[in-house]
Amino acid sequence: MKKIISGKVREVFEINERELVIVTTDRISAFDVILPTLIPAKGIMLNKIANFWFDFTKDIVTNHIISEELADMPEFFQKEEYTDRTVKVKKIKMMEFEFIVRGYMFGNMWNEYKKNRSFCGYTFDKDYNLASMLETPILTPSTKSTEGHDIYITMDKLRGAIGAEETAKIEAIALELYKKCYEYALTKGIILADTKFEFGYDENGGIVLADEIFTPDSSRFWDASKYVEGASPASYDKQFVRDWLIANKMDGVTPPPEIPEDIVMKTSALYKECYEKLVN
Repeated sequence: MKKIISGKVREVFEINERELVIVTTDRISAFDVILPTLIPAKGIMLNKIANFWFDFTKDIVTNHIISEELADMPEFFQKEEYTDRTVKVKKIKMMEFEFIVRGYMFGNMWNEYKKNRSFCGYTFDKDYNLASMLETPILTPSTKSTEGHDIYITMDKLRGAIGAEETAKIEAIALELYKKCYEYALTKGIILADTKFEFGYDENGGIVLADEIFTPDSSRFWDASKYVEGASPASYDKQFVRDWLIANKMDGVTPPPEIPEDIVMKTSALYKECYEKLVN
């Protein structure tokens, strides 16, 4: 098989001019650095969660999924190692941007807010604490980078790149996706604080949702029962690994450090718990 992309977490293979196969590995990245330690079953949990959400949101926007059955894929993938972590998808023209919807004051936005700076062109008149819920969710775009850090841009810059009409379409879709899935996750005891989307175009120019959606790698999931405004919430995502790296002053360093066994197993358990809460 022809491997065309080896990403931070996913391996992408080309079947033909119209179809790809994506394999989700157990790799984990943080601060845009791939860590050398694998997280057992992480790829399986990510794949199952993403497939659940793709099906849950197909009434809002078309997605790239063709099949998650190995029997529908080339014989090369019909092996145990690919079970539950592999999908066949439509080959589409990907946009050169990522789209992050944020419902809470956290992460990079919180860091800029503390310095009285705008973030992606947004300014905030209201006083917020760490992890405060925003008055309304916002879309914060960024460029995509295969190496190094993505760069946040303003909505005005996005409009200049893809046009005002296309920006409005993407914003409406992204906010509707967030709203529907936020409300669902809350019924499962999980707060969906923020999430990242990637879109592309099909052969007719239609917008297609691709990559992964609402997974612990592309989102911040917080335990609603333990949420307290003003503190870093208990999470079901890789914030656990991020916090360990920050505490040990290893965030973003290269070469990246090995993750201790106890952190690995706790992280693996969190991914499994997230899947069980959301999907079962």
